[in-house]
Amino acid sequence: MAKERLVVVGGDAAGMSAASQARRLKGPAELGITAFERGHFTSYSACGIPYWIGGQVPGRDDLIARTPEEHRARDIDLRMRTEVVELDLPGGRVRTRDLDSGSEAWTGYDKLVLATGARPVRPRLPGIGAHGVHGVQTLDDGQRLMDTLQRTEGTEGRRAVVVGAGYIGVEMAEALVARGYEVTVLHRGPQPMATLDPDMGALVHAAMNRMGILTVSGAEVTKILTDDRGAVRAVATAAGDEYPADVVVLGIGVEPRTALAREAGLPLGESGGILTDLSMRVRGHENIWSGGDCVEVLDLVAGCMRHIPLGTHANKHGQVIGSGVGGGYATFPGVVGTAVSKVCDLEIARTGLRERDALAAGLRFVTATISSTTTAGYYPTAADMTVKMLAELRTGRLLGVQIVGGAGSAKRVDIAAVALTAGMTVDQVVSLDLGYAPPFSPVWDPVLVAARKAVSAVRAAG
Repeated sequence: MAKERLVVVGGDAAGMSAASQARRLKGPAELGITAFERGHFTSYSACGIPYWIGGQVPGRDDLIARTPEEHRARDIDLRMRTEVVELDLPGGRVRTRDLDSGSEAWTGYDKLVLATGARPVRPRLPGIGAHGVHGVQTLDDGQRLMDTLQRTEGTEGRRAVVVGAGYIGVEMAEALVARGYEVTVLHRGPQPMATLDPDMGALVHAAMNRMGILTVSGAEVTKILTDDRGAVRAVATAAGDEYPADVVVLGIGVEPRTALAREAGLPLGESGGILTDLSMRVRGHENIWSGGDCVEVLDLVAGCMRHIPLGTHANKHGQVIGSGVGGGYATFPGVVGTAVSKVCDLEIARTGLRERDALAAGLRFVTATISSTTTAGYYPTAADMTVKMLAELRTGRLLGVQIVGGAGSAKRVDIAAVALTAGMTVDQVVSLDLGYAPPFSPVWDPVLVAARKAVSAVRAAG
């Protein structure tokens, strides 16, 4: 009996986790695995790129979990610098292009995994392709940015403009400050971190300005200005302002890289992400799976499909896909939208719904915001911490939590993530038996204080 052929498109978290899990379940005599990766690197932590750029991580290779050679040693035929340019679903084959030689070839498959990831949003602006303008999504992107930064290393008065103030934007702002740049962050929203409600984003804004990062809200970028060599020299806004720049980093966000899937007629959601079932099979296609930043996932709180590109999800998707390909069974039930970040000493976390998410879902809710400290107030490491909580009217069901504060704040969001997954009410959250000692928490943990205030708000609202 001929062995099955698995083709994996994309060699990072979801794709190679899927390939590795499938190999654990089926040996090379049963399953041949060929994986294609368009970049120079595989199985790396994209989330770690800002910390490599900023110098907290010593070297690029520290972000690589498994090299191509290590994958090949496990009988996975991993082909680097090879891009899949066409899917022939009726014929069960993919067309590839070697990005160094330009040669093309067809490869057949019995099972297909699409893990094409996401790409930085690049607005159509004059000068967007100038030298010194960088998106940061892949390790190749990070290397190109690092090359640009190192060319001016040691130069006085270096200036950077970050366009966008989401996770990538604020993390890259911190990284550029660490490298000695004067940093300006331009973003269109009322406050940075649109993943938070504006009142919590205002805390981030104030902290970034205190750190010396000029953060300009309501700034619509209209043009990248260049010098006579075609290199970036400034960023212009609709208000007529110009912000000098030696380097520009795009932190506007990412979008699913799904052109292949679209051209092949695979089902896509509202955000353009591939739609799958709980086993990560592409809907309507028995032998095609997809995972990682190119798919939409179920939001367990709002009950809708959303594009939430995170490495934690991608690795879990890969495990589920590999189990299915290898003849096992696993599912990915969905997410509650948990994410953490930091800018300098400020920690930022959220899970569940923001106010506008809850309104869009047709939910009626109350909010509760409290100020506390990360440890007992008298303990020398105590830092300020603000917690905002959303709860559904009448039922008291927890809908979302946002946290902004000093060291020790962000990971408290995991308490809320578990509570959201379990469908707990704020009354039940108040009763959680959390650990306490002065170096770790006040007697009443700030999450419990916020839940207690939310209980009062639910009762007052009737």
